[in-house]
Amino acid sequence: MRAPPDFFTYEPVPDHPGWYSWNMVDDTRFNTQVMGPMMVRQEGQKCRLRMFPEHKHTNLQDMIHGATTLSLIDISLFSAMHVLRQSEAGMAVTLELSTQFIGAGKPDEPMDAVVEVMRETGRLMFMRGEVVQGDHLVAAYSGLVRKASPKK
Repeated sequence: MRAPPDFFTYEPVPDHPGWYSWNMVDDTRFNTQVMGPMMVRQEGQKCRLRMFPEHKHTNLQDMIHGATTLSLIDISLFSAMHVLRQSEAGMAVTLELSTQFIGAGKPDEPMDAVVEVMRETGRLMFMRGEVVQGDHLVAAYSGLVRKASPKK
C-alpha cells in the first residue's frame, strides 16, 4: 500500500491486529470531533470502517442517531477509495448518497460500514455497502464520489 494521504492517519492499531487508524490529521474537524476514533481494514474486495458509538451518538430513543449512521456511511466511501483503490480521498467529494435505514443501531456495540467499489471511471467511483453491528443490519446504501481533480 502506498504512503498514507496527508489528510488522514493510516497506521496499524496496536490493540486490533489487521486494523488501521482512519482519522483526520487535523483533529479539530468533523470526523474526529463528532465521530471519534475510527479504524479500517480490507476484507477481500470490501473495506470495513468501524466506529465506537458513545452517548453523544444517540437519539432520544437511546438508539444510534440517523445522522451518525449517515456520517459513518459518507466517511466509509472515502476510506474505501484509499484502502481498495489507493486513490486520494482527501479532496474527493460525495455527489450522491442513497440510504435505506433497516434496523436501529445499538449504542453499546461497534458499528461498521462495509463498502465495495462497483465501478470506477476516470473521475467517478460508484460504491455500495451495508452498516452492520455483528449480524444485525442497520442500513444499506449506495454512493457516488467524484475523485479529486488532478493537480495542475
